[in-house]
Amino acid sequence: MCAVGTTLALGAGAWTSVAAQTVNSLPGGPAVNQLNFHPPVTRIAEEQHWLHWFMMGICAVIFLIVFGVMFYSIVKHRKSVGHKSQALPEPIWVELGWTIVPLLIVIGMALPATKVLVAQKDTTNSDVTIKATGMQWKWGYDYIKGEGEGIGFLSTLDNNHRLMSNSGKPEATDDYLLKVDNPMVVPVNKKVRIITTANDVIHAWMVPAFGVKQDAIPGFVRDTWFRAEKTGDFYGQCAELCGKEHAYMPIHVKVVSAEEYTAWVNEQHKAMAAAADDPNKVWTLADLVKRGESVYAANCVACHQANGKGAGPIKPLDGSAIVNDTDHAKMINVVLHGAAGGSMPSWKQLSDTELAAVMTFSKNNWSNKTEQIVQPSEVLAARN
Repeated sequence: MCAVGTTLALGAGAWTSVAAQTVNSLPGGPAVNQLNFHPPVTRIAEEQHWLHWFMMGICAVIFLIVFGVMFYSIVKHRKSVGHKSQALPEPIWVELGWTIVPLLIVIGMALPATKVLVAQKDTTNSDVTIKATGMQWKWGYDYIKGEGEGIGFLSTLDNNHRLMSNSGKPEATDDYLLKVDNPMVVPVNKKVRIITTANDVIHAWMVPAFGVKQDAIPGFVRDTWFRAEKTGDFYGQCAELCGKEHAYMPIHVKVVSAEEYTAWVNEQHKAMAAAADDPNKVWTLADLVKRGESVYAANCVACHQANGKGAGPIKPLDGSAIVNDTDHAKMINVVLHGAAGGSMPSWKQLSDTELAAVMTFSKNNWSNKTEQIVQPSEVLAARN
């Protein structure tokens, strides 16, 4: 038994040592052996931390007093030393005491908690307003007020991390399943209002370092806010069980200086102007296939694989009857509205040109040699 215990202890020690060597704490994200909340970078998060320890202290004091008196009474007045039970009168001061004291405790806990809760809901006078739309399984960000107004993009899990997860043997990576292709960028020391909604199921936008968690519900608009007091990268995840890809829906917020934010806004506006597409433009097969290849790599390859074979419940695109069908409406309907009970999500958040390009790419790649072209105008007509 001693030998077995020693072996287990050594094994656990070795595993802990290896884990400590291969994975480090992620600034702005989870830490190795983390027990407390994330280090706060907003005033609200700091007050939440204070409330946490304040409530814990009150609960600990109540626990010690109540159980201390209870165990003292049990030991001191036990039957084995000759004590006998007796009926005691219940004077009015006892009745008042066990009513008034708990009431005062509750009031003492509720007042500071209410102050923080009210502050959390005060989204007035924001400097920047961003709509965060949850969708299976990514986030869409639209800057709708303040500097950066008009910017919009999708934020998706980095495909390399998805492939690492699919392998079953992921590498030791500090930001595992938290890296995205397009992080949300905000300026430091500015009040940022986040409007949350969703286009399919309930999601939740949560960044622990900001002290923020707000549900995103289809058909409803809710809001929250934060003011980051430090620059850096901060991470969160969808905090509502939203389907089979729930674990692959991270949040990455990059807090930068005012100058860096202005430069980023200018770059985004230039990139959006350059990428703006006319849905009525008639494309050639070669150009659409080339465009579709990049769209496929950014959005589809994680499920359908680079070879188009799919995996498990994910149907293959290579040799698919719908993909090869000359009736383009069938495939357009699938990409716009989803299929298979959500296994294939809706992709209507992509532009008409992007959807036309990825469908044309699928129809003319792998063993699919249809020579068919899906024009953006067809997608536009299907939306209407």
